[in-house]
Amino acid sequence: MTYGIGLCVEESQVLFLLIFVVLQRDLKQIIPSFHSPVLTDGKPGRWPQLPSPVASGRKAKEIINAARENLAKMIGGRPQDMIFTSGGTESNNLVIHSVVKHFHKIHAAVGGTAEHPSPVEGALPHIITCTVEHDSILLPLEHLLEERVAEVTFVPVSKVNGQAEAEDILAAVRPATCLVTIMLANNETGVIMPVPEISRRVRALNQQRAAGGLPGVLVHTDAAQALGKQRVDVRDLGVDFLTVVGHKFYGPRIGALYIRGLGELTPLYPMLFGGGQERNFRPGTENTPMIAGLGKAAELVAENCEAYEAHMRDVRDYLEERLAAEFGKRIHLNSQFPGTERLPNTCNFSILGPQLQGRLVLAQCRTLLASMGAACHSDHGDRPSPVLLSCGVPLDVARNAIRLSVGRGTTRAEVDLVVQDLKQAVARLEGQA
Repeated sequence: MTYGIGLCVEESQVLFLLIFVVLQRDLKQIIPSFHSPVLTDGKPGRWPQLPSPVASGRKAKEIINAARENLAKMIGGRPQDMIFTSGGTESNNLVIHSVVKHFHKIHAAVGGTAEHPSPVEGALPHIITCTVEHDSILLPLEHLLEERVAEVTFVPVSKVNGQAEAEDILAAVRPATCLVTIMLANNETGVIMPVPEISRRVRALNQQRAAGGLPGVLVHTDAAQALGKQRVDVRDLGVDFLTVVGHKFYGPRIGALYIRGLGELTPLYPMLFGGGQERNFRPGTENTPMIAGLGKAAELVAENCEAYEAHMRDVRDYLEERLAAEFGKRIHLNSQFPGTERLPNTCNFSILGPQLQGRLVLAQCRTLLASMGAACHSDHGDRPSPVLLSCGVPLDVARNAIRLSVGRGTTRAEVDLVVQDLKQAVARLEGQA
């Protein structure tokens, strides 16, 4: 069975409401991209290795270049500023690795004198992030901190709006600060971060720092959660790096990284060394069919993003209306913050009650499969979400949290089934008390 992002599909009386898989309807457009275009005597051939002087190698190179162009178009960037990676974790680690290495390289070359010491003489590179980032940002930074390779400031998000506020980010800047990395939208609450404002203020600050002989501060955003749900444009965001994750917008499970002015304006240092693919920035034989699928998924987003967004917002709002109608004051919408924008697909809520922890409610559901938080953090067990706690959600409410994400094909009828299932699950739990 094929099921999709936020799509409810019934089979053997099981209703799946899932995120991060591929929707059958879009597979009809994406799957042909995985089929080898290389034919031998009318029969499908194999994907050739690159670089290759033969016709099949040239064809594969054309496919990769077309995918790169589609990715760039999706985010308003230049094709030459995109490199392919294995996914978001690699892209995020590559950014962190690069800025730390660049800091050491630049200051080893410039140095200082006894009369005029460097403003950052003896300092470790300093990185600023926030407390609700994905683990592929938080854990590498914690590792660098433990190994005394870098200093890191984890800025708390506001308990009023769930955002990492620009004023708090700028207040954390030090002479040795080299990177600010703030996600574009949170994967559990859907809260959209003020990345354009942060970028503008960092650029203004960089002008002052240059006059004082201080290193410039680069800005990175992990856009994984936002892509495919709202329009994303690197020109509006003003960032130096942007992480792309394919499976978040119905593509295959690979990724890419945008680097503003790659090799000219913004430094990038490879973590791997090998055959020289991706202009030596990310060597390794290209996964051509997956890249082709990623490019097609990006093309669909570029063409249809506004329609996707409008549909998801309509169905998500209907879901929240139905939850409020069925559970009344017992519903706490964890992802709603006054005056704060959020993604159109995300609904994070708690049903209040001492026996209604999210895990227990989902275990009682007969037709709904969902998560209490990020699916990639499912090994966190019964612990309440650190993201919700950081946003000021009380402990007893956070324990009851359930996150549902609607998708391009989710219908109101499917929402009705899900809400009824939740209502029956709560009744069973409270009947056992």
